[in-house]
Amino acid sequence: MATDPFTVVAEPQRRRILDQLRTGDAAVGELATRLRLPQPTVSKHLKVLRDSGFVTCEVAAQKRIYRLAPGPFEEFDTWLTPYLRLWHRHLDALGHHLDRKDRSS
Repeated sequence: MATDPFTVVAEPQRRRILDQLRTGDAAVGELATRLRLPQPTVSKHLKVLRDSGFVTCEVAAQKRIYRLAPGPFEEFDTWLTPYLRLWHRHLDALGHHLDRKDRSS
């Protein structure tokens, strides 16, 4: 399913789930407990995250184990890179300005 990654992560509960998975793989029940959300709610959000490529799912016995997938995060990184360069240029210019000001004082 081709879904805009920004739309997917616009939902706060999905971001919370992604934050939890950043620390390691987890089953639906574990996520529900950690996030204090009903299991059906977590499952619903995990389906959206899986369909959009943010997470993968592996079946282990009767559990589904979820883990982060790199694809959409790489897409974010590609989109953000020019903005980060711009920001760094502005910070570098500010640093040079402050250095010159310190030398003249």
